[in-house]
Amino acid sequence: MNTLMFALENALTEMRVEFPNIFGGTEITYKRGFDIFNITIYWYGVLIAIGVMLAVIYAMRRCTRDFGLVKDRVFDVAFVTIIGGFLFARIYYCVFTEMKHPGSYNFVTTFTQIRDGGIAIYGGIIGAVVVGLLMCKFRKVNFFAMADLASIGFLIGQTIGRWGNFINQEAYGAECDKNWLFAMTGNRISEEMQSAWVHPCFLYESVWCLLGFIFLHIYSKKLRTYDGEISLLYLAWYGFGRFFIEQLRTDSLYWGAFKVSQWLGAVSFVAAIVCFVIFKIGAKRSGRPMYVDSDASKRLIESDLAAELERKLKKEKKAESILADSETDEEDVSEEETDDTDDDEIDDNESGDDTADTDDTEDKESEDGSEDN
Repeated sequence: MNTLMFALENALTEMRVEFPNIFGGTEITYKRGFDIFNITIYWYGVLIAIGVMLAVIYAMRRCTRDFGLVKDRVFDVAFVTIIGGFLFARIYYCVFTEMKHPGSYNFVTTFTQIRDGGIAIYGGIIGAVVVGLLMCKFRKVNFFAMADLASIGFLIGQTIGRWGNFINQEAYGAECDKNWLFAMTGNRISEEMQSAWVHPCFLYESVWCLLGFIFLHIYSKKLRTYDGEISLLYLAWYGFGRFFIEQLRTDSLYWGAFKVSQWLGAVSFVAAIVCFVIFKIGAKRSGRPMYVDSDASKRLIESDLAAELERKLKKEKKAESILADSETDEEDVSEEETDDTDDDEIDDNESGDDTADTDDTEDKESEDGSEDN
């Protein structure tokens, strides 16, 4: 509870970060969050949400044309997988934090103290694979094609999400020389590191993920030859960079004497490269088409397009029916008005005839009267 109150209290206090060697010296002041209707919103969460949103938009734009997947099904898989990924990221963080500092979390506080912060990307990746596999099976989506698409989306989210660590002044590295180009410090960092200049590990990882996104985006358009290839390259790319960046970090999760993320990154890199080479050779020899070129994908897309067209026609037919009923009602009203007008004209004519008859009678009476006189 005290940790939570500390986090909320510091959300609106002024923060300061300094980069002495960038643009002749740069100092930035800001707050970690803002209030809306007395609810504190952290910029960390906002940045993660933006990263997730951009990743989904990217996936929806490329899923059918480049990966042979149906948009509605991709969205369903992505929606549930994102939730599962965040849950696994939180559980992963809490488990290894508890191992390092017993008494930090239990089953209940893992979820009730979520506003304290604390998620781990490798837990998110594991969760995304597990939940994504189940959802792909449920929604009849090709898992490996979906994994390729999602891997590029991961890099978008990580590129943007890492700047949440900058806002919080966390995930930084060990002390470095003040003359190092990217040396940084801040009011929170100076409290924890005794006024030290440190490596901005969040910046290193954000740039590494951005480069990975550009690389995999181009590769997926020009050089991809089998489903699952991009996801293997993602694991290799991210694992390689994370292995070296994690060496610099001071807030790593440990398993015994080992930094979990560092060695998991190394294992991911080696395993992914071996699988990439083996499957690349196998794909060239077999000549088997990717899912996007398969008959199964084309049939599913055609079926989905036909269903969507049918839904549109039903909506248009229903709209036409409503308009037709409205026009019919208007015609009935017009006909009634016309009938009323005709009746009025007939009444007027009849009234006119009566007047004429009266006039004739009076004339005759006048003539008779004159003759009598």
